[in-house]
Amino acid sequence: MPVTLNRLELSRAEPSRYHRISHDTDALEALLVDLFLDAHRKPPAQITLDLDATDDPLHGHQEGRFFHGYYDGYCSLPLYVFCGRHLLAAKLRRSNIDASAGAVEEIARVVAQMRKRWPRVRVLLRADSGFAREGLMVWCEANRVEYLFGLARNARLEAEIAAELDQAREESMATGKPARRFRDFAWRTLDSWSRERRVIGKAEWTGDKADPRFVVTSLGAEAAAAQPLYEAIYCARGEMENRIKECQLDLFADRTSAATMRANQLRLWFASMAYVLVCALRRIGLAHTGFASATCGTIRLRLLKIGALVRISVRRVKLAMASACPWRYEFELAHARLRNAATG
Repeated sequence: MPVTLNRLELSRAEPSRYHRISHDTDALEALLVDLFLDAHRKPPAQITLDLDATDDPLHGHQEGRFFHGYYDGYCSLPLYVFCGRHLLAAKLRRSNIDASAGAVEEIARVVAQMRKRWPRVRVLLRADSGFAREGLMVWCEANRVEYLFGLARNARLEAEIAAELDQAREESMATGKPARRFRDFAWRTLDSWSRERRVIGKAEWTGDKADPRFVVTSLGAEAAAAQPLYEAIYCARGEMENRIKECQLDLFADRTSAATMRANQLRLWFASMAYVLVCALRRIGLAHTGFASATCGTIRLRLLKIGALVRISVRRVKLAMASACPWRYEFELAHARLRNAATG
């Protein structure tokens, strides 16, 4: 099996006499979205897509090797798209690019595939300030996709919430606790934006210093007021970082040590498919158990990476676990539920 996987990783786009197996990039990308769609019995009214980039450290002279100043090392810069716990896209990229590079193409592909089956679903795209780019916002506005992005602060933005910062400072000094105020205003950049957009400013004073933050959104005030928009909707974006950690730390998505970008992209998809399978196990087999909200690493360690005796005959495969296995009932329940899901 490892030899076959190695041949697949080293294959070319078109099979030849020396590379007789290959993979279909379009089919693999579409599969992640199809599995997400199949996980729902009926279309949801609204979904939130989380978009983020992360570092994938390199330890050799692989193709596409560049130094990234923010991460202070040589790395790739994979782009992830999640909807809750569901992984919809994992795109390996070189790191000598803007964090948002290729985001329009990935989101356009994912949204188009979704709307073929869910034509009326409302989509909210959420990301940090690295994605608050004119091209992505214009695409969202033209394609009925709402967005909520972090916005890098600058002197002009901070001047807009100067009064709120003063109020927060006075309250914090009086109470000895952090204080925050919010301001909702229309704003545009000097030259990079084509129009005014709604911006929410959070004026927070913590200890002895100011901590101003900003978001830009296409959502109107009738959809969400300034404070709940920031605290309840935007800040929930941080949960996506836990999903990326599951992929990289629990399921080894960072083991991209092959020589070529094509091979490393395939390795990233192998880890992505492992994540999708564990998520399905958690959602279907482990619902209402102690593992219903467990991380992939916990499930792998306690339910999958265990000792057992396997006997294979002509008619069946028999798995014998130790009677002292502390999670044998969850294992048995998950097995029964997965069988019912497969036959029902």
